[in-house]
This record gives sequence, structure tokens and C-alpha cells, in this order.
Amino acid sequence: MAIDGIGELRGADEGLNHQIVDTFATISQTDLAWTEKIWGSLAKTDGSLQVDFGLGKYQNRGIIDGFGGISRGHEQWTVRGSRELHSAPEEMAIGPIRYEVIDPLTTVRFVLEPNDEQPISFDLTLTGVTQPFFEDRNLIRNKVTGRIDVDVIRYHQGGWAEGEVTVDGVVHQFTPENSFGYRDHSWGVRQAVGAQPTDLLRPPKKPRSEPRAPFRGGMKWSPCFFQRPDGSYYETAIHLTQGVWDYTSAYINETDGSQHRVLEAKPLIEYDSRTRFVRGGELHLAMGSGEERVIEVEALGDSGFHLKTVGYGEWKGHIHGAWHGPLHFDSEYIEDTTDDEFGPLLGQFRDTPIRVREGDAVGYGIMESIVAGVWPELGLTAESDHRVAYA
Repeated sequence: MAIDGIGELRGADEGLNHQIVDTFATISQTDLAWTEKIWGSLAKTDGSLQVDFGLGKYQNRGIIDGFGGISRGHEQWTVRGSRELHSAPEEMAIGPIRYEVIDPLTTVRFVLEPNDEQPISFDLTLTGVTQPFFEDRNLIRNKVTGRIDVDVIRYHQGGWAEGEVTVDGVVHQFTPENSFGYRDHSWGVRQAVGAQPTDLLRPPKKPRSEPRAPFRGGMKWSPCFFQRPDGSYYETAIHLTQGVWDYTSAYINETDGSQHRVLEAKPLIEYDSRTRFVRGGELHLAMGSGEERVIEVEALGDSGFHLKTVGYGEWKGHIHGAWHGPLHFDSEYIEDTTDDEFGPLLGQFRDTPIRVREGDAVGYGIMESIVAGVWPELGLTAESDHRVAYA
């Protein structure tokens, strides 16, 4: 029930949490790119099996969409769902895809119930080993129009995973002794939501006679937690983007809540020369104290969930926040994501489970990576550059 000028009442309005003079049915701006998003990636510590999960709410589009997927080596199963938000405005679920907060800021639950789309399901909880930590606000202004393209805040949390994962009728047990994961929660205006308008101002073209500089850029997003021999934990959180957008957020975070800014983060990573998937290497972190810390990185096998299939770029008509009707589900199974039929379409943007080490502290994390252009010093040629695109 509502009256003119006031949004509809929802259950959340019963709490003492309002931030604007309106109901929780309304946000503070009308930008169609406004998004609130949940993400999770959970894996076996041997890299044999990985689960990915996502849920996105697009309040100004009236849409909620999400996915549940599994990577097993080069195999990938993906189940996608989308529905109109008004059908259940407060449910964090789309049919068999469901997210629950068990203990705020500590334990959450990711569920993909048995479904008619693919022979996969899971019911997993993730319990943090530290509190959640914010990254720096990601604020990016369009260099041509001056419009704010991205204005997002994000917190993340890593820890141990527990529950069951079923693939083709076989049940796999995830326990804190053999499984880990990371999750994040972000909200704000973000890029690549819905179809790109066709009538926007384009960047000026350079004259044909003017040589074009080879484009080189990329990104790294990698939160990792470490356990010291005394049982205590800490984490590193690195987010670097160079190219179309430039952004850096890098911290070492302690369990007491303190965050120590990294002045410079330098990834020295080794890649598969064909797919550009992360294989290992080091992260060099220059601290304000003058100390340089070195993080050893090792990819856990061949698993790695490709994010293009779930809206991070256009895939078979899917992109974040797009309307597909009142209720919609679809899916696919890809037997070999490195096959020439799929590799160039999927690109290299994926959640790669990694093991990390710093001295006698050992832990786990997720690395998302894109390397665009030709990098002879990394063994990355023009022939592999076609696998870069994910949007």
C-alpha cells in the first residue's frame, strides 16, 4: 500500500535502518545501471572442484537475476535465472538459486537446488576467518562525456566452506579441512548493465595517418587469506585496473580490523601462453614503512569459472540486468572451455582458485585476471590476444 510520492512498504521498512525520506522500495537515484550484487566462489583446496554463485538486484530496472555454476577442470556447468523484482521484492532467490545470511558479517549460505536445467546442485555455507573488509570506492568518470560510469563500494570476506555439491548424481563433501571460499557484496552504479545505448557520444577517431599505439592493459582482483603457524589469520586484497579505466585498491587487513595500505602492488604472474590463464608467480607489495612483501601464488589445477557466461559481458543474449520475461531460466554445459570453439568466446576473465604463501603463512584466495595486448616479456603474443575480450 502506498500513496503518491512515497514508495511501497516492504518488510525491511519495519527496522530502524532508513537512510532517505522514503521506503526501501526506493533508492536515492534513478540511474538504470544501479546494481546491488552478491558474488561467491568456493573451491576444494586441491582445485578439483569449484562453485560460483551470483545474485544481482537492479532496482530501477525492476529485475533480479543470478546464477549457480560449477567448474571441474576444463568442464563448466552454468544455470542462469532472472525474474521481475515485484514478484517477490524481498526474496534473495530466483527459483532454485538462493542466498541466505546465516550470521551477519560472519556466515552466509549459497544454494542451487536440484533443477531441470543441469545435473548440478549445491548447498554451501561460508564462514569468514576475518571480518569483512571494504575496498576503496571505485569511482570512474567517462573521459569523453564526463559522466560517472562507475561509482561502487564493495566489501569481501574469505574463509572456510562447508556443505555438499552434487555433479551428475555424485555427491562431493566440502568441509573446512578441504574447502575454502570468498564472497563479496557491492552496490552502486556499475558498467555493463543492460544493452549499451546506440546514440551516445563516441571517442574521437585518430586520423588514419597517425600511428596507433599498441594497446596494453588489464586487471587483477585477488583477495587472499593467510593462516600463520600460531593459528591467526590476515588477508591481502589487491584490485588493479589499467587501460580503459584506471583504479587501484590494495591493502593488508588484520583480524583486529586494521587495514594497512599498500603503496604499490606489482603482479609478476606467469600465464598459459595460449589461454592467458593464471598459472602462478608472485605479488610484490610495497608498504608505507618501506617494507616489500612478496606473496607466492599457485593456481590450483585447471578449474576456473568463466564469468562471461553469467552476464559479465554479452553471452547468448545475456548481460547484467537484462529483462527476459516474468521468470526465465536457461543453462549450458561446456565440456572443454579451452577448445577452439569456446575459448575465444569465453575469454580469459574467470575466477581462478589459488594457493598463496608469505614466509611461513599459507592460505587461499581467488584471482580474476585480464591481460590485454601483446606482452613478449610474458610470452603473450598477438595470437593469444583474441582471447582477451569479455564484454
